[in-house]
Amino acid sequence: MKKLIWIIAALIVTSYAQAKPAFTGQDYSGVYDCSGEDAKEGKYKGTVTLTLKQEQSTGQYGAYYFKLEAQGFGVYPGEAAADGDKMAIHFALNQPNTNDAGTGIATFKKNSQGKHTFHKFYYESAYKGGNYGFEDCVQR
Repeated sequence: MKKLIWIIAALIVTSYAQAKPAFTGQDYSGVYDCSGEDAKEGKYKGTVTLTLKQEQSTGQYGAYYFKLEAQGFGVYPGEAAADGDKMAIHFALNQPNTNDAGTGIATFKKNSQGKHTFHKFYYESAYKGGNYGFEDCVQR
């Protein structure tokens, strides 16, 4: 019986000690120039920075630090998770008590110059009674 317990314990420890699969997905890291249309605020311009978090990325799945700097509005730090050409994004204005936070879904492509682009739809449930918008971005 003791031998069986040791074998089970060894299997459990071995399964935890194995390395996670290396990140094999597309790396979308970079700085992007963006133009957007917000349902409550209208048109805006901004810059998005995406930074791959290699230590939290595995296989086809990428983990990212996200930051939108929107002209005239402020900085929206957040996080993103990618699977193939789709990326889920959560962001929030770094000013307290604004309720200016939301979740978006972006689709990535490459343009004719070989640069990454993305189109994002976002939703903000608490901002001014509910809000949504679109954003188009091109990598520098």
